[in-house]
Formats: sequence, structure tokens, C-alpha cells
Amino acid sequence: MSASTPEELLYTPDHEWLLKKSDTVVRIGITDFAQDQLGDVVFVQLPDEHADVASGDSFAEVESTKSVSDIYAPLTGTVVAVNGELDSSPDLVNSDPYGEGWIVEIAAESPEDLESALGELLDADGYKALTTGG
Repeated sequence: MSASTPEELLYTPDHEWLLKKSDTVVRIGITDFAQDQLGDVVFVQLPDEHADVASGDSFAEVESTKSVSDIYAPLTGTVVAVNGELDSSPDLVNSDPYGEGWIVEIAAESPEDLESALGELLDADGYKALTTGG
């Protein structure tokens, strides 16, 4: 199992990571642990730009040679960017999950909404405890 859990990111129990890009925007992808569990990613179904998403709802899918996994919105907001590179290179999710393998950027309604959502998430140590059982 990989031990890659960048300290500067926040994490969901559903194995997504978030990187705060501005007062209202976060970049989201799946963790190294998640991509390792999935195996070789062969397709990523991205949401439409400008689509509204609700916290807890599935907004994308990652399909691997083993299974199909939903990606859940960690906050309510609007999709402001999608990683179009994944259309032709879904394997970026495997090779660079915290970099080129990002999935979407979502904008919250307000900085307060974003801070509230981020407050519910795990830090790197919390996520490592979740994935290692200790």
C-alpha cells in the first residue's frame, strides 16, 4: 500500500482529496490509496462544467479494470473546471493522483460555505488513520 498522503490537502472518508484554490474554489481528485485500490483506471466520467452539485451526491465516476466507483461531492456548489486530459489519459488518476490526475474544481456559494464544508474533512493524519486502521 502506498503511503502518499500530502499534508497540505484535506480528505474525505470516501477517499477524495481537496486542495483549496481560492476563497470559494477547491480542486478535487481521488487519493493515492483509492487509485491503488481501484487498479488501472480506464475511464473517468466527468460532470459538465457549470453543473450544480450537492454535498454527498455522486457527480463523477472512475472506472477501472476492477470496478466502477462513484465520486461524491464534498460540498455543495458549481463545477467550474473539469480535467479534460482525463478523456484521453484516464491513467493520470493512477500515475499522478494529486497532480495531473485531478478530476474537477468546484466553487462554493460563499467563502463561509467553503470553510464550513472544509471543516468537516480529515487532515492528512486523520486520513492516514482511516486507511491504515491506526
